[in-house]
Amino acid sequence: MDLDYDKLLERAREGLEDVMQNAERFSPPKPEILHEGSKKTIIRNFSEIVDALRRDETHLYKFLLQELGTAGSVEKRRLVLQGRVPERKINERIKSYIDSFIVCQECNRPDTSFLRVGRTLNLHCEACGAKRPIRNNLIT
Repeated sequence: MDLDYDKLLERAREGLEDVMQNAERFSPPKPEILHEGSKKTIIRNFSEIVDALRRDETHLYKFLLQELGTAGSVEKRRLVLQGRVPERKINERIKSYIDSFIVCQECNRPDTSFLRVGRTLNLHCEACGAKRPIRNNLIT
């Protein structure tokens, strides 16, 4: 059986196409933001975002309050922020959260969880097994 390099390479590419086309994209729900006058900003689908990210509601809540520099509270299934916060700013902070605490830097998959090793909190990727330390000032 004498196969040349080009034929072997073509066969390998044929097998990869199915895998690459069927890869799912990670897309959490876009925040539904309402402004009540100049006093309140409401993220209506906060719980749905938390569920899609598979994180504790309190962790994302504390992160957003710290990053946006405002006070707020979780009421029912929504997040109520004090003051008028621009939509762009909220979207940027949620993207920053996803980059820092959700997506694996090695394989870019969202299949991660928090894993404490001694006093260090790590982001553990369930897809590729990678681990990296994360800042844990938000985790209780």
